[in-house]
Amino acid sequence: MSSVCKEFRNRIIVALDVDGSEPALSLVSQLSGRVGLFKLGSQLFSAEGPALVREIVRQGEKVFLDLKFHDIPNTVTKAVLVAAELGVSMLTLHASGGARMMSAAAVALKSLATGANRPMLLGVTVLTSMAEGDLAQVGVMPGVESQVARLARLAQETGLDGVVAAASELIFLRRQLEPGIKIVTPGIRPAGSEVNDQSRIATPAEALRAGADYLVIGRPITASSNPAASLEKILSEL
Repeated sequence: MSSVCKEFRNRIIVALDVDGSEPALSLVSQLSGRVGLFKLGSQLFSAEGPALVREIVRQGEKVFLDLKFHDIPNTVTKAVLVAAELGVSMLTLHASGGARMMSAAAVALKSLATGANRPMLLGVTVLTSMAEGDLAQVGVMPGVESQVARLARLAQETGLDGVVAAASELIFLRRQLEPGIKIVTPGIRPAGSEVNDQSRIATPAEALRAGADYLVIGRPITASSNPAASLEKILSEL
């Protein structure tokens, strides 16, 4: 495998948006060694809990635990520490939880471990399913771009390792954030794929060109009759 090909693979996160451990582990088996991380969100974690996280880590794969913690600082800090003990490589909290919440979680996590042993802590800015009208309904009036920028800067200032943001915000975020801040981009859809419930999407190539560090890809791979082949097609387009 060429170094360039390996680099692209390591930047792909496959979202295991399935209902149980059997289909999840089947996907992990089919895609093992072909991608950077496997993402477990609320759907799968609610069904299987920490045991599945431990099993995927035991198999030598990296896990992105995407539970988007959002609570009082003490509760989020404890949740982040428990998640880190599972051996995950990435985890998320909602940046809209505020500076005190993010700062407390970041400080606690950095005191736990350093370097490769410490999971990357990411702040979710604005969900890719949300558009201007959705934000207005919950009282956020400046719009998507302004809200994403505000929350991303706050995440950076409070010591987070990176943010989760849609491809449409990548170019201006790269101008505002420090080079070391990682950006994970969901809502990735290869050309010709169904949009499903996403509002702000991009193709893999568009997102990488705009500055994404990691691409989260779910149904275009996991809903395919041949997930490995679908992954390879995406990689060939890159």
